[in-house]
Amino acid sequence: MLRYIGKRILMMIPVLLGVTLLVFLLLQLAPGDPAQIILGEDATKEEIAALREEMGLNDSVLVQFGRYVVKLVTKGDMGNSYRSGKPVLESILERYPTTITLAIFGTLIMLIVGIPIGIISAVKQYSWMDNISVAIGMIGVSMPTFWLGLMLILIFSVQLRILPASGFYGPSYWILPAATIGFHAAASLMRTTRSSMLECIRQDYVRTARAKGQREIVVTVHHVLRNAMIPIITVAGMQFGVSLGGAMVIETIFAIPGLGKFVIEAINARDYPIVQGGVLMIALSYSVVNLLVDLLYAAVDPRIKSQFGGKHKAKKIKREDKAGE
Repeated sequence: MLRYIGKRILMMIPVLLGVTLLVFLLLQLAPGDPAQIILGEDATKEEIAALREEMGLNDSVLVQFGRYVVKLVTKGDMGNSYRSGKPVLESILERYPTTITLAIFGTLIMLIVGIPIGIISAVKQYSWMDNISVAIGMIGVSMPTFWLGLMLILIFSVQLRILPASGFYGPSYWILPAATIGFHAAASLMRTTRSSMLECIRQDYVRTARAKGQREIVVTVHHVLRNAMIPIITVAGMQFGVSLGGAMVIETIFAIPGLGKFVIEAINARDYPIVQGGVLMIALSYSVVNLLVDLLYAAVDPRIKSQFGGKHKAKKIKREDKAGE
């Protein structure tokens, strides 16, 4: 297991390097001179040229990228913000917990809503509950998150006035943005749960369990749901990763001081070090989520767990056989 985790961590390195290079090249093509942004509109050409030379902006793109990667790897230095002058990593870490909190609450709503409805829809296939669930799932998947967020603000903040429309200062402020993320993601999870459950319900081991006289709830949870968990975990993990990256829109709508809103503001202000560092942090988070999803596979399915240590066990057995001979 530890060897597998080590390999996956090593595989993250080229992915993160690729993301860093892609964002770096895109920012190089973006309009605006970083030296001009730092010094302001009143700066002279001589001052701008001197600052460009000091920042190394006159070097080639590959040299600038190599310098950025070396500082990032050796010192954890993502540069300084053009606007505030603060270190990028410090600014990101101040806002990252807010984004993580929002994604976690949204994921909890997704799990609480999506999995039970998907189970009921599969168990009661072709019933009125199944038809309603399928319709809700189709609407939820087709509904943009920004529109859902605006509708929730209009209903619960403007008309009913029972929940705040912006900010992230306490539990009451978390409900609408988390619900926006959670209900949209729950639609995809519900559809996946239903289809995965229906595939397992028709298997022979389910009929055998029923023939032995086991209760339906035991058959559904122990035999069907447990064997249907792999696709469910995949979609749940993917939606959590999307929540981290897609929180930009939600944080902007609800004025949440998180990483997503911070990156949007940096894009508008052409604060390229913040954009570079924010995208890299989101990519790192997504990679870690994918690793955790793979580890959950092993916890749910013993066959996958045996594959992690399969080669090691095979070599151990071979050595024991030779010793016995």
